[in-house]
Amino acid sequence: MARNFPAAAEAMEIDSVPTPLPSIIPSATGSSTSSVHTVNSGAVTPPAIRSLRDGKSAATSLGGEEVPTPAPSPTPTDASAKPSWSNMSPTEDQHLRDARIHFSRLDIDGRQRFLTEILNMCTPYELMAISAYVSPRLKKDFLKCLPTELALRTLSYIHEPKTLARAAQVSKHWHALLNDDLTWKRLCAVHRYRRLSSVEGDEDNAEDERPVFREAGSVRRDAMHATEDSPYFSAPAGIDVMSDQSNEAIERQASVRRAAAGSRRPIPQSYKTHFKQRYLIDANWRTGGTILARHVTDDVATVTWSCLTSDYIIVALDNSRIYVFSRDGRFLKTLDGHASGVWNLDIEGNTMCSGGCDKIVRVWDLRTGKTVHQLFGHTSTVRCLEIARLPDQHIVVTGSRDNNLRTWDYEQGMCRHVLVGHTGAVRCIKVHGEQVVSGSYDMTCKLWSLTEGTCLRTFGGHSAQIYSIAFNGDVVASGSLDSTVRVWEAQTGVSRGKLTGHTSLVGQLQMRYPLAVSGGPDGTVRVWDLEQMRCVHYLYGHENSVTTLQFDDTRIVSGSSDGLTKVWDLQSGQLVRKLSEPAEQVWRVDFDDDTAIIMSKRDLKTCLEVISFFPTEEEMRGDKSDPQPVPFTPLDLNLPRLSTR
Repeated sequence: MARNFPAAAEAMEIDSVPTPLPSIIPSATGSSTSSVHTVNSGAVTPPAIRSLRDGKSAATSLGGEEVPTPAPSPTPTDASAKPSWSNMSPTEDQHLRDARIHFSRLDIDGRQRFLTEILNMCTPYELMAISAYVSPRLKKDFLKCLPTELALRTLSYIHEPKTLARAAQVSKHWHALLNDDLTWKRLCAVHRYRRLSSVEGDEDNAEDERPVFREAGSVRRDAMHATEDSPYFSAPAGIDVMSDQSNEAIERQASVRRAAAGSRRPIPQSYKTHFKQRYLIDANWRTGGTILARHVTDDVATVTWSCLTSDYIIVALDNSRIYVFSRDGRFLKTLDGHASGVWNLDIEGNTMCSGGCDKIVRVWDLRTGKTVHQLFGHTSTVRCLEIARLPDQHIVVTGSRDNNLRTWDYEQGMCRHVLVGHTGAVRCIKVHGEQVVSGSYDMTCKLWSLTEGTCLRTFGGHSAQIYSIAFNGDVVASGSLDSTVRVWEAQTGVSRGKLTGHTSLVGQLQMRYPLAVSGGPDGTVRVWDLEQMRCVHYLYGHENSVTTLQFDDTRIVSGSSDGLTKVWDLQSGQLVRKLSEPAEQVWRVDFDDDTAIIMSKRDLKTCLEVISFFPTEEEMRGDKSDPQPVPFTPLDLNLPRLSTR
């Protein structure tokens, strides 16, 4: 049944309805004298709708004329598509055509005025439509427009890794460009990361004073008798480990790092992967790190020497013991043989040489823990020792308080040369190639030939005993009790001068030419430029003697009698962090690219901490939006210790 509107609705005129009429109004025939129109479906057609275009009534409700069918709704168009004038009316098309011709003839200023006038006449809605049409046409991928060579050259000027990582997410084209290995190779050079070939074991490309550390080898569980519930192997009498609770806490974090590497750490196959690995390691050095293991002895035994290699951690004590650990901190064995304190040791592969107060040099096979040779000859304490890494030769050099140096063939177990010339105890030596330089309490340094066993040159100038020495084949630097560092040309013996600034003994000295780093009982660490003979950085952060230090191309790590181990930035000289919780005293620090070991005195016990900075698999995959290093867990000194006796 049809519904009727009031008769007053006939007189309604809707002057604001736009043209064309909406298509929802159905076609109907007015066959009744009623004041309303009805349709078959029962819908009501509004009467007396006036057209805006011609001003005439579109339909008459009483005349019986047909209500015209409304025009269809306009088809939506793509805002980014070019306009088409084919469906315009002749009048409109002519106006637009004239406007286009007129606009094309205008100069630049005229075009701008023309467009300005048109835009000033537009409504906000129309301006939005214009913006949607114009914006995509203003976007231009400049790297895609350039030849590939120029695009890669442009990217090579970006030295911020995060910027490159974000750029790789812009488009597939940018991602493909940033997969080019040359870009990341250049970035490795900018950040002073070593060459990829050196990671794969090509040590010929590395400088002698910048040794390449191979990645850790596979862990032989059958040889080390691991337990399933402890991160350590069974330790002999004399070594304790932290309590079970601490073991579990350490192992939870250590397992993350060990799982990242599996049985062998993966070698990067591209400079991009290599850079990412190195970058994450550096980030962990600044704010992260995981303690892989902690070991403590049941008595106070001073750590006299330590060594960190690609496979082993070796710790020598003044109670004649030498402890051997795997690189990840798992205890392997104790080397018994020396009758008194061990002062120094060095490792080549699975062979180790050690010397101490018993005047004997011992050669060990680290795989069996047995003594291979005992080298007799020195008549006093063997104070310093270093293996000469020469091809097809097995030479170890020792210096003693008997004023002499000796060179030995540690594979044959025989003395090659006795180097006589010093009149005081030989305190320190440094080997480079076929030469060795020695520092003595007689206040002189001497340069010797290992092959001929002769003294090549003597360097004088110090006014007190020499305690530390550095040598790179061309330059000799020595630190003395007279609080100075002296520098000489090795081949000519000409003195470059002396470096002053320390107020006490210079007991620690290392060189990576042209830089040298020194430390001593005055509690300071100084960085020197040996080419300009000046102090580059003065690092004051310890309240007691600097007992140990080491540096590489990026950082300096120093340990002190104040119990602190600190990391410094080599370039800026700024303190980066404290590497561990305060101890009573720090004896030794050793580190390489991704591992650091700290030997200290804690709670009247000797403590070894092994810290890893190697990234986890999750960090390498980039599963985290902004990978963060694993938090460093401080040592809880209140936990009880378990004796393994």
